[in-house]
Amino acid sequence: MILGMSISIFTTVHVVLSLVGIATSVLVLLRQCASTKISSLTVLFLASSIAANVTGLLFLLAEVHFGLGHAFGIASLVVLAATVLARYRYRSPGPWRWIYVAGATIALYLNAFIGVMQAFGKIGFLRELPPTAFASPLLLAQLLLLALCLWLGFHALACLQLGGTKPRRARPRPLRVADRWG
Repeated sequence: MILGMSISIFTTVHVVLSLVGIATSVLVLLRQCASTKISSLTVLFLASSIAANVTGLLFLLAEVHFGLGHAFGIASLVVLAATVLARYRYRSPGPWRWIYVAGATIALYLNAFIGVMQAFGKIGFLRELPPTAFASPLLLAQLLLLALCLWLGFHALACLQLGGTKPRRARPRPLRVADRWG
């Protein structure tokens, strides 16, 4: 038992928190361009990601085996601490906004990395996929995950401006008669 819950129920709580953290971090990174009013989504992302990492570390109470997931959980908590500081303590424009986006991207990658590892370890048809001529399906999935997280991070960083998170709007160019027949 962990925190008064059976291992099965605690695992379910941990998985739900992890999935909510991953989904909301994707939404937070995608919404950097759309609006500056994503604070409730940001709070949900940070709270669920921190809770997922803490519950992952609490599995050490039931098992004495320290694994890769625990190491990634500790690393993710360190990154999330910097992300929370950048978001709520140092709200000034400039490097702190970049640190926030980079921290959210790294936290997403670390949590999703362990999610992919767990999926390949627990789901039968993923475990039984044959290796390709290039690499194993697990490696290909991890490379795809890395590419997706990098794209999300660069997308969010591209939306940031020195003055805020509003997207750049192109000024409409006046239409001239010469443009129509040009």
